[in-house]
Amino acid sequence: MDPVTLTTDRLQLRTFVPADTDEVFVAAQDPDIQRWTTVPSPYARVDAEYFVQQMVPDGWRADTEYTFAVRRDPSGPIVAAVSLHHPRAGAWEVGFWTHKEHRGRGYMTEAVLGVARWAFTELACVRLEWRAEAGNVASRTVAEKAGFQVEGVLRAGLLNKGVLRDCWIGALLPSDLPIPGALPYLPSPTP
Repeated sequence: MDPVTLTTDRLQLRTFVPADTDEVFVAAQDPDIQRWTTVPSPYARVDAEYFVQQMVPDGWRADTEYTFAVRRDPSGPIVAAVSLHHPRAGAWEVGFWTHKEHRGRGYMTEAVLGVARWAFTELACVRLEWRAEAGNVASRTVAEKAGFQVEGVLRAGLLNKGVLRDCWIGALLPSDLPIPGALPYLPSPTP
């Protein structure tokens, strides 16, 4: 797929470009991003170059990961990053980080909802999953504000820096937004 640009009420989401390398490098120096995400730690400039120049474009070309730089306006600084990845059986997983200077303003919730709507309407996504290492309260807060239902804990469900860690998992369905789903859904009866 060719990269697309998405807009929300306050944000523009577009693919990363080589000119974003310095901003990615600076944002990834944040200890919270290195602790709670799977970015390398320590994070070197070569890691930012690989991410922007190879990983992001390769994901779009292969239709395996769609990564967006989140900005308040086209020429403004990067506020956050959000991606859809690990497609399987009509489901995608969302991942994200927010630049420390832009946290607490609702940008990430808005960006996650923007990519969710795009996934449900343009990718025929039937289920959007969110996973975060158990204890990552900030990520869980964003997911819950976006409407994800936390479904439980996966033991050893997340590999981060060579260590298996327990993770929370949640899901957002098209009907949660509400958007018509690509397939009918029959929930289990409540006991």
